[in-house]
Amino acid sequence: MAKNVIVLASGETERRALPHLLSYLRARGVSLVEVRIPPRNGALSVRMAESLIKAAWYERPGAPPDKFVILLDVDGKPPNRVLEPFRTLPKRLGSEIGAAVLYAYAQWHLEAWYFADAMGLRGYFHGRTLGNVDTSKPDGIQNPKLHLKHLLGTRVYTARISEEIARGLDATTIAERSPSFKGFVEAVMNGPSHGGAS
Repeated sequence: MAKNVIVLASGETERRALPHLLSYLRARGVSLVEVRIPPRNGALSVRMAESLIKAAWYERPGAPPDKFVILLDVDGKPPNRVLEPFRTLPKRLGSEIGAAVLYAYAQWHLEAWYFADAMGLRGYFHGRTLGNVDTSKPDGIQNPKLHLKHLLGTRVYTARISEEIARGLDATTIAERSPSFKGFVEAVMNGPSHGGAS
């Protein structure tokens, strides 16, 4: 039987892109039920995460999720410092929520993960060079959104374009090159381990 997982993330880009990046997990018995984000471009705070988890739990009384994975951008900060406030969630949720709550992070932003699959990303940009970034170490790419905006030229970078890009990428290649993406995938699949999960 598949594990049903709900991911909590910060915005529309994640809501559109993550189902494509995680679609290969269905063959491994993991089903991403949905990606929930704060309403009206709100911040993903501890209080907001608690509200999103409770709403998702009570909306599915017959088929609750097996786990929730909270994905945060740490913007180059030490991950534990950013994740620490969220570790209070199990206590805040109490015994009424019977699903595990796990945590993962993107070292800068989700867009850095795209550069890990350089071939797939170049395919989206019709073979163009990806600029001055080290695609072998995507977690070290600061301001990856800006790099994508430069590659797009006159086109505006939107959540819809992010989804188009994610659709053509190989998540296994990304996991090989990005410890934070690998940690996120491990949190979605199995639970906490090393890398980006905690």
